[in-house]
Amino acid sequence: MNPKSMLKEGLSDAIGFIGGALIGYWAGHLLGLDIFDPGYSNSSIAGIVMVGLGGGLGLQIARRWRKRHAD
Repeated sequence: MNPKSMLKEGLSDAIGFIGGALIGYWAGHLLGLDIFDPGYSNSSIAGIVMVGLGGGLGLQIARRWRKRHAD
């Protein structure tokens, strides 16, 4: 694996994960779920799950995009 393809893989994974996590955070926030609630309330746990799911989905989308646009 050459350095250029490794950089492309790393950047696309990072952008996909962070982008998906942010979308999950804002979707949870719109639903009234706050990951920063004090303690581990149901709202906090559900918000954390939304961020995790968003990050995972964003990563999978980035990997599919990279596979489709392989050199």
